[in-house]
Amino acid sequence: MYNQDKYEAIIGLEVHSQLLTESKAFCTCSTKFGDTPNTNTCPVCLGHPGALPTLNEKLVEYAIKMGLATNCHIRQSSIFARKNYFYEDLPKGYQISQYDQPICYDGFIEIELDEFSTKKIGITRIHMEEDTGKSIHDIDIDTLLDFNRCGIPLIEIVSEPDIRSADEAYKYLEQLRQILLYLGISTANMEEGALRCDANISVRLRGEKNFGTKTEVKNLNSFRNVQKAIEYEIQRQIEEIESGNIIHQETRLWDAAKHQTRVMRTKEMAHDYRYFPEPDLVEVFVEDKFQNEILNTLPELPLQKKKRFIKDYSINNYDATILVNDYDLANFYENTIKCFSQPDKNKNKLVSNWIQTEVLRILSEQNISINELNLSANNLSELIELLASDKISSRIAKDIFPEIISTGKNPNAIIKEKNLVQVSDDALIESIVKKIIDENPDNVQKYKNGKNNLFGFFVGQVMKETQGKANPKIINKFLEKYLS
Repeated sequence: MYNQDKYEAIIGLEVHSQLLTESKAFCTCSTKFGDTPNTNTCPVCLGHPGALPTLNEKLVEYAIKMGLATNCHIRQSSIFARKNYFYEDLPKGYQISQYDQPICYDGFIEIELDEFSTKKIGITRIHMEEDTGKSIHDIDIDTLLDFNRCGIPLIEIVSEPDIRSADEAYKYLEQLRQILLYLGISTANMEEGALRCDANISVRLRGEKNFGTKTEVKNLNSFRNVQKAIEYEIQRQIEEIESGNIIHQETRLWDAAKHQTRVMRTKEMAHDYRYFPEPDLVEVFVEDKFQNEILNTLPELPLQKKKRFIKDYSINNYDATILVNDYDLANFYENTIKCFSQPDKNKNKLVSNWIQTEVLRILSEQNISINELNLSANNLSELIELLASDKISSRIAKDIFPEIISTGKNPNAIIKEKNLVQVSDDALIESIVKKIIDENPDNVQKYKNGKNNLFGFFVGQVMKETQGKANPKIINKFLEKYLS
């Protein structure tokens, strides 16, 4: 690993996010993912001569929404530009984008470095553009082209070079993803290409003011690959400098199989793309009324929600992180809390624990979201109330949980039908504990001789005698009394 006292990494990320509009950026073709190749196309997105683009208003709305959520200034008047380059998946020979007048600029987001400290990462700009087609490299057939993706609305989010480590880059990317999901403007799914990231990386001697020569790393298709590629590239550049070599400005590809970067091409400069104003689109003018309407639709954002959960519900940082990571799960948790008749921080913690264990396990097994699970916030709160009041044991709660989900019945109805109310009669449980101890003198002696794991045996025997209904706390109390 490189010497952190001697060198410092300078990292900036360029993140492309596909937007959840029904139609493309400049035509009415569908944006549905996974359709038959080359079926969602038209003369506009295929760049046929004479076909004219028409701006999708949702693209503008979603770009502004992301800009406001990341503390950006919104440019009142912005224009589109043509970014000219040749590639087989770009049928027009240019991409409609924004150049020197992006719609959003000078913003920032906060990331958590640890439980106690945060850091602001600047946002240089967020601009609107269209996506290119998709090249499919088939070894047997050669390169295939799917133009369904041509014209899909994108925003590109360009950070300031404020990131200093691969870990910070990961946290920044994760925070961006959460914001996109909370806003409901993107699936932010890297596997489907809805979120793509390029990393600009350079190193310099610690204390230097000037930046070193940067390289851009592409082909980063997962958060972990972003982290690994940055770590590798930092180390590679330092080794080059230490060996007396020069870092060349170039674009490199991340090879996930070999865990290394390799040269793709020398880095282009802006003038290589021959940017000029898009002649077929008028300027975008954002009225104050339109901007304010969008501002009023912004939800509570993930970091703010997390801080509030910790403060209002007395849960720890880890629990809040898990819950807030999923917008719908966070809402489900809060709706469950609201069903309690009285505020109770112990119940809040129980709900969090139950969601993280039983609920998330089922969601993972069935590969569904919380909204697809047949579980109401009211039923979960009722189950937690029964647990907290010792009317049922955790074992009984786990036993009836699948039935709650499969039938939609409330927990109280199920425990009454099955006569599962927990036994908390001290005298009855004490008499059963005495009986079990009297019937197992050999195991009692072994326990007293130091075989402490037999305590669980005695608990199990009492539970068996009571058909699992005895209160475990009371069982433990009397077992400790008579076995000591």
